Amino acid sequence: MAKKTTTGGKVAPKADAADKLKDFMVDGMKDLYWAEKALVKNLPKMAKNATSKKLKDAVNGHLAETKNQVKRLEDAFKALKLKPEAVKCDAMDGLIKEAEGILEETEPGAVRDAAIIAAAQKVEHYEIASYGTIATYAKLLGQKEVLNLMLETLNEEKSTDKDLTKLAKSEINLKAK
Repeated sequence: MAKKTTTGGKVAPKADAADKLKDFMVDGMKDLYWAEKALVKNLPKMAKNATSKKLKDAVNGHLAETKNQVKRLEDAFKALKLKPEAVKCDAMDGLIKEAEGILEETEPGAVRDAAIIAAAQKVEHYEIASYGTIATYAKLLGQKEVLNLMLETLNEEKSTDKDLTKLAKSEINLKAK
């Protein structure tokens, strides 16, 4: 890996830097593939630490959905005639570390449940932005199969975010108050 150099605030690209939109799209897919696989490993801890049955059910439901999203990303790589590859996603790694931190910073109960929802929604918002971007690139590049796969996941992420908001507003945050 070549060392990055800067001149007047400009960052020199790495030797393997993307120079085509398709390459940049694939880089994003690699990040998402790592992110979704990391969530499959970490969502059970969030469910185990939730006290609300509705929140446990929501997190466990999203875990099943996330497993399907991993498969969908694998299908998207295959559609591009590429082997699925995960590259560490620094953003998701940070969000997962933050989520772990909130468990240590809150007592079990409604406040921790509210914090779990907050952490989960940060993850959802990152995923919404990422899947939306990849879908936009796929559409522009005429990659219809990749586009459809990304849109399916994007819609699930948006739905999960809405469900978490509804749960927070109707129950969890009121109990945490």
